[in-house]
Amino acid sequence: MMIGRIDNVNPLNNVQNVRRTQAKDNTYSTADSVSVSDEAKAAAEAYYLNQVAADTPDIRQDLVAAIKEKIKDPNYLNQAVIASTADRILASYGL
Repeated sequence: MMIGRIDNVNPLNNVQNVRRTQAKDNTYSTADSVSVSDEAKAAAEAYYLNQVAADTPDIRQDLVAAIKEKIKDPNYLNQAVIASTADRILASYGL
């Protein structure tokens, strides 16, 4: 026996549409979430700091120029300035 269209309605399409509707009703939605480990956060921060260090010049030309101008003045170099500079150098080495 063959089932054909009855008044321009295909009975097979109706069955398929009902199944699709039921399948959609069975789905449930959940919110997506992403969790990042502490190790990944530390690695990202290290990468960022490395990039900042690479982009920062090692020598601050503005300070070098200012110091060169101070040294040209003969009154600038005196025992107090030399002692202060020596103390700072020793302190930077932890001595």
